[in-house]
Amino acid sequence: MYRYDEYDETLVQERVDQFRGQVARRLSGELTENQFRPLRLMNGLYLQLHSYMLRVAIPYGVLSSTQMHRLADIARRYDKGYGHFTTRQNFQYNWPRLEDTPDILQDLADVEMHAIQTSGNCIRNVTSDEFAGVAPDETHDPRIACEIIRQWSSFHPEFSFLPRKFKIAVSGAKSDRAAIKVHDIGLRQYQNEDGETGYEVMVGGGQGRTPMIAKTIRPFLLEKHLLSYLEAIMRVYNRFGRRDNKYKARIKILVHEMGAAAFSGLVEEEWEQLKDTSLQLPEAEVERIQSYFEPPAYEDINEPVASFENKRTEDKGFAAWVNTSVFPHKQAGYAAAIISLKPIGGVPGDASAEQMDAIADLADQYSLGELRVTHAQNLVLAYVKKSDLYALWQGLVEADLATANQGLITDIIVCPGLDYCQLATARSIPIAQEIAERFADIRRQHDIGNLYVNISGCINACGHHHVGHIGILGLEKKGQESYQITLGGRADEHAAIGERVGPAFSYETIVDAVETIVDTYIGIRETDERFIDTLTRTGTDVFKEALYADPA
Repeated sequence: MYRYDEYDETLVQERVDQFRGQVARRLSGELTENQFRPLRLMNGLYLQLHSYMLRVAIPYGVLSSTQMHRLADIARRYDKGYGHFTTRQNFQYNWPRLEDTPDILQDLADVEMHAIQTSGNCIRNVTSDEFAGVAPDETHDPRIACEIIRQWSSFHPEFSFLPRKFKIAVSGAKSDRAAIKVHDIGLRQYQNEDGETGYEVMVGGGQGRTPMIAKTIRPFLLEKHLLSYLEAIMRVYNRFGRRDNKYKARIKILVHEMGAAAFSGLVEEEWEQLKDTSLQLPEAEVERIQSYFEPPAYEDINEPVASFENKRTEDKGFAAWVNTSVFPHKQAGYAAAIISLKPIGGVPGDASAEQMDAIADLADQYSLGELRVTHAQNLVLAYVKKSDLYALWQGLVEADLATANQGLITDIIVCPGLDYCQLATARSIPIAQEIAERFADIRRQHDIGNLYVNISGCINACGHHHVGHIGILGLEKKGQESYQITLGGRADEHAAIGERVGPAFSYETIVDAVETIVDTYIGIRETDERFIDTLTRTGTDVFKEALYADPA
């Protein structure tokens, strides 16, 4: 997992000490809020609607049980006893007091964590597949590239003040579970016909008010050229990216307006000056970082796990959980277990301090003390023996963490919305809760099958509504909350931006509209056809007709 070395320790501790002084100056009045704002953002501290919010970095979504215990402890001592896991595999505290933030950062630093580059116009936390290293369809472990990029981008002097925030994702599997096509840079690692390892490089994806799918600017880049090519991209962006209009400052706008071919030409031109410099990755350095992610000492389990299959047959609750929450593993006799943070009626992505402690203990007991954060705001234990799955499930039941809804209609991605965020124009959390309650019957959820609902409380799209099978965007219209619906979005290897279906719905009618969509799908689907497949086959017209039919 993430190796916190002496350089990280020095840089993080220096930053904590600096920020302690900056906070003291703000509290004394020596710094105004405008003067303090860029300083706090460099340390992951936002000012939201009612309070500050602190975003903690979790590199490529991997953390230890010790770190999870510390997150829980901080939630109890400095917040309201809970925290929130995000779509960028990070963690957020929603109610810290300004005067406590230096102590929080120190407590994080003591367990090799920080909040650096979780905000501001810099390269943010590099994200990856939550099943990296264990997925059967994986050809390369993307965490290695993520760590290389993390080391290169942290405190990079040229990329600390970019035109806009910048996000990179890496995948090394046939199935894209890292949403690489909706990132500023998406990297797909694979082996070419000559047996060489490299990357497909995609640039210009993103959501927000102008959603776009990334364009491939180089189909194959040798592994040793990764950093030089990324640096060439960043130089072109830093040079030509808009700084006069924040709504047009993302690299997706630059690629769109310039054209992918022209943008690629500039990158190639820049890269020619860089590719044979010290940015070329030495094979020994790749091997050194690769050693951080060597597979653990698995037990040799070759026989079918009878106890697991027996319990699956005997206990319907366990069987339902297995069907949604257990992911196949490349190692025989093992599985990865998904822990849903989407209880019916709860806030998606939230976990109490007690739950975090319980999850950390379960990770120690059943998954080598390691946890992963998913893009869907859930958690993963990646190293569970199948023979331990029933005991793990019982522990999750005891902690109210055994909701069997991963990938189903109640596994909703949602932003904080108007309950927390000063940018929001509508509530999003209550809509998610009402949808979950409407579809609470687990048998109905399983009958509906795989269906992703994503909800954003404003055009910034932090709830990733553009790539939800059903996307919901909350807006303000004449002083009232209204909700637009998009259909057909997806963030996998077939990434697509959802199509807006028509006029918005009111707060009172949006959940009914979702039910209408689901009922329409049930009525027209073919045998074993998922919602997204039915929608691809039929198009949106049949759903539009049902949504806007004259009740008379």
